[in-house]
Amino acid sequence: MHTVELLDEAIGLAERLGYHVRTEWLAGCIGGGCEFGGHKWIFLDVTLGPLEQLEMVLEALRRDPEALAYPMPYRLRDLLAIRKSA
Repeated sequence: MHTVELLDEAIGLAERLGYHVRTEWLAGCIGGGCEFGGHKWIFLDVTLGPLEQLEMVLEALRRDPEALAYPMPYRLRDLLAIRKSA
């Protein structure tokens, strides 16, 4: 599965988990997941490539305890389980 397909799958999973996903020009501000107004959000910067956007979605999903309970492609499940090393 290619990066763009994985990104689409990850965004779909986030939306099933109740996230609102917005892709916007963030003027150099770091996007990612957050919660405000009683809603879960993921903000993605359009200037980032698909791999960087995928990492931002995965990082938000890793913090969500319900994420691994949902059906998803094996490759996406593997990526969700892998933590970035410091």
